[in-house]
Amino acid sequence: MNIIITGSVAYDYIMYFPGYFRDHLLPDRLDSISLSFLVESMVRRRGGTAPNIAYSMALLGGQPRILATVGEDFEEYRLFLESKGVDTSLMQVIPGEFTASFFANTDRANAQIASFYPGAMAYAGDLSLINIQIQQPDLVVISPNDPKAMVRYVEECHQLNVPYFYDPSQQIPRLSDDNLCYGVEGAQALFINDYEFGLINKCTGLTPKQILKKSEFIVVTRGMSGSTIYTQEDEVSVPIVPPERVSDPTGVGDAFRGGFLTGYSHRLDWETCGRMGALSATYCLEHKGSQGHEFTPQEFIIRFRSHFDDGGQLDKIFIT
Repeated sequence: MNIIITGSVAYDYIMYFPGYFRDHLLPDRLDSISLSFLVESMVRRRGGTAPNIAYSMALLGGQPRILATVGEDFEEYRLFLESKGVDTSLMQVIPGEFTASFFANTDRANAQIASFYPGAMAYAGDLSLINIQIQQPDLVVISPNDPKAMVRYVEECHQLNVPYFYDPSQQIPRLSDDNLCYGVEGAQALFINDYEFGLINKCTGLTPKQILKKSEFIVVTRGMSGSTIYTQEDEVSVPIVPPERVSDPTGVGDAFRGGFLTGYSHRLDWETCGRMGALSATYCLEHKGSQGHEFTPQEFIIRFRSHFDDGGQLDKIFIT
């Protein structure tokens, strides 16, 4: 299946301050605050919803294409993605801009002071699915991005009659109720977590039954409680795969989507798709960063079958 993934592309700069922010705040001077923290460590990690999803799909043998805007500092990131099998040919470099960047400083109490610079992501709305010169996709994933871009891609999927999976998640507060409703109602599938599902119901007034009148299915992730797949005929509960260790929850939801999409693209049943998502998410949880996990297809199969019975379905993907 020819899949295009749209969404943010970012670098995450993670710093650690070996003290407590609260010890340096003067309540009576907050109107003139001026602080600088000497941190003891910093790491830069590759992130962003689109490459996070694509990365896990590529580990599972897929070749997803990413449509996104990036900065002049992206080349190293591009080479990494291409080395894993991700198609970056639709990613456009914006001259004079940095790739979107998230700067987070965490103290000993896990309090955090953070800033997000959108950089090249602010130009994502200038990209068009209609202008793609090569083969049009079988499916588009619309994940969190610049809000104007998300609105545009929904409209263009309707114009092109291309099905799309809608994943508004953290951008729900930035989308108007009308745009959110239009995106949800026209989607082939909706991907959200449990809290976001409540927000969508509040903002649009749409119940699960109303959404499923027009959508094929809904996937709701519930953290350590697993996930639920709602279809027009059924409701499938998917448990987590217990992690061997917990290192970092960053990107776990994106890894789930990558695993699920791989199963879906090969037309596997709902239960197997959800379980592939669950295992992919656990691999991510066990490592630092949203693209820190690695596995071969054979390692994935062995671990999958130690928890679930796929009835040989995974052989359709990994054995030719």
